[in-house]
Amino acid sequence: MTKNKIKFDIKAYAIAKSFVLRPISMRESIRLDIERIIRNALAIEKTPYGRKKNTNTVNESRRYRGYPDMSQDIQMSKTIGCCRLVYNNMKSDKDEALKKTGKLVKILPTKYKNMEEYSWLNEVDALALSNVQLRSERAYSDWLSGKSGKPCFKKKHVASDSYTTNVVGNNIKVTKDGLVLPKVPGVIKLDIHRPLPENGKIKSVTVTREPDGKWYFSLLFELPEKEETFSERIQKFIETGDMDVLNHIGLDMSLPYMYVDSNGHHPSYELKDNIIEFQKQYRGLQDQIAREQRRLSKMQKHSKNYEAQCIRIAKLHAKAKHRRNDFLHQMSSRLSKAYDVITIEDLNMAAIKQSLNLGKSVSDNGWGAFVTMLEYKCRREGKLLLRVDKWFPSSKTCSVCGHVHHDLQLGDRTYECPVCGNVMDRDEQAAINIDNEGLRILKEVFKVA
Repeated sequence: MTKNKIKFDIKAYAIAKSFVLRPISMRESIRLDIERIIRNALAIEKTPYGRKKNTNTVNESRRYRGYPDMSQDIQMSKTIGCCRLVYNNMKSDKDEALKKTGKLVKILPTKYKNMEEYSWLNEVDALALSNVQLRSERAYSDWLSGKSGKPCFKKKHVASDSYTTNVVGNNIKVTKDGLVLPKVPGVIKLDIHRPLPENGKIKSVTVTREPDGKWYFSLLFELPEKEETFSERIQKFIETGDMDVLNHIGLDMSLPYMYVDSNGHHPSYELKDNIIEFQKQYRGLQDQIAREQRRLSKMQKHSKNYEAQCIRIAKLHAKAKHRRNDFLHQMSSRLSKAYDVITIEDLNMAAIKQSLNLGKSVSDNGWGAFVTMLEYKCRREGKLLLRVDKWFPSSKTCSVCGHVHHDLQLGDRTYECPVCGNVMDRDEQAAINIDNEGLRILKEVFKVA
């Protein structure tokens, strides 16, 4: 194999392995960035599929709505409460040992199960309590390594209501009637809206009770790893270097519309002869939520009416969340199937939330979740998601003549080029520049003239 052929294969492998080009600074060399990706090829991304290192399998999850009966609801609620108690006791004992000896001690759930006052811990799933131990150890490990803050106690009605159990033998089964879990009586009815993955082996189940009282079950499957390949058009581009065979688009994040693409369009899709457009779901329900919260403030705390009103408010928040996520999934699926190359900016959404009092608008926009969905869906479809550097002047650069208009202010929503006279919507021009920058990166990586 020739030297040039080896270089070409290395670059193709680096992109094929990640399907996501990391942010490329204008001051950095493309080659150095590719070499960095290759060196870290085994740990490039943590995908929603939960890719493992050095194995021939991948993990993929499916989340389904469940409809437990009264006895099943009571047992799962009891398990959640026991997990919370064990976690809090472990934290208390570890903090005390750390204060006295300066070292962390390993505590097993059996310590509390063998106590007479906690004998009822034997009534719940033992594997759920073992997972609490693992989460506790991981939390303290991350704290001591500086990755996160010190673990806190879990408070009822504040901490998330969930627990995880693992498959041992045949203790967890998915049947045509529903889901069988350890220590939970009967079969839990599931709404299987998506087919279970073929050749999948169940590894664990995470049971979650949302604040609105609904139960969800996340099933983790182990699947044989499939070879990642590019789509036909990208493979043709690699072979011929012809950019015209690619369907490409650039997306510029926009607070009012989520994004504006390089064709000048806002996110929307057609469903049953209806055009579904982007809406800020929380803003639409904000007045109703505020009204219900005012009613809550006048009720006696922890009374029956108070708890019922909390559920009523939680249902409104859940409605906004589910509507937003549905739209994000619809748009990310359509984009990943329609385009071979999608280019976006590498934005720090946490920093944007904290600036200019935009926290609520940025959160309701859903851009961060949208990008996460695009990443794994582009990887699944064999497409490329490129990120340009956040300091790339996409809004200030004229898409016609290339002049950088440094005097452009944030409040100027229309771009007027002082050199060539080009007049265009600011966000549309930014999307065009982002698309062009993505193509430029692609040409440099594959040495296309």
